[in-house]
Amino acid sequence: MKKALVLYSGGLDSRLVVRMMQDQDFQVTALYFALPFGCGCCNLSCNFKFTQNEEVKMEIFNVNKEPLLGEYLDLLKNPQFGTGSGINPCKDCKVFMFKKAKEYADEHGIEVIATGEVLGQRPMSQIPSAMKTIDEALGFEVLRPLCAKVLKETKFEKKGLVDREKLLGVRGRGRKEQMALAEKYKIKYPTPGGGCFLCEKEPGKRLAHLLKYNLITEKSLPLTMIGRHFYMNNIWFVVARNAQECETISKFDNSINDDIGKPAIYYSDESGEQKALELQKAYSTGDNLEARDKFSEFKL
Repeated sequence: MKKALVLYSGGLDSRLVVRMMQDQDFQVTALYFALPFGCGCCNLSCNFKFTQNEEVKMEIFNVNKEPLLGEYLDLLKNPQFGTGSGINPCKDCKVFMFKKAKEYADEHGIEVIATGEVLGQRPMSQIPSAMKTIDEALGFEVLRPLCAKVLKETKFEKKGLVDREKLLGVRGRGRKEQMALAEKYKIKYPTPGGGCFLCEKEPGKRLAHLLKYNLITEKSLPLTMIGRHFYMNNIWFVVARNAQECETISKFDNSINDDIGKPAIYYSDESGEQKALELQKAYSTGDNLEARDKFSEFKL
């Protein structure tokens, strides 16, 4: 049987591609990348349920853990193809995922790598110039079934491995054609939401600082997207804003636990404990604006 590897986010487009490749008699493997700062759709259990229902094998590449995390952080520090309005290296991120997919495909004898990308859907990675940059960086072909008819014919189509007539020519940011196809296939899909944390300007500045000083590790990663952040005397502090964040921070050795009206505080070096106590007092419940102002210049 023919084999295809589908880069699978769990969103509408990637779910459709799974079914489209099945319709062309491919045995499909869905490859899901768990990225550190978002970009996936829905949640992992929902994604897994869909693949189970479709009798599709789902492989997970966990980029939140080493060795993939280190590679990904290096990519963020030194993006080859630039970033968007935040520190989002969308083209580099796509190249990273496609190359990992190719390694997996080669190892498992999979002929076709397919993706749910649609021409013109996302400005940083799915406009013609971005797709050209990504494809040139890859050095191998990727099939984009949803928009194949507005792209040049791939070797998969030329060889007859894929029937081009059964592919689509969707382009732009609308989803009417995809939604109609989902209804035909009786596919349930999550409402688009979430997004990539790297695209947001203010968090992006914070992450850029943490990357610069090599403060993001597999262990500290859960801290990067929660709390209020400060950098003083070469020490990174994270101040919880709610009970859930207190629970996360309290699991770290270098932390001060929360108390009634007092937030939990993380500090990246043991010598920061006294300053952490000052932060805890400043950010305790009550009118502490004057105390907080003393830390404003250190806020990330």
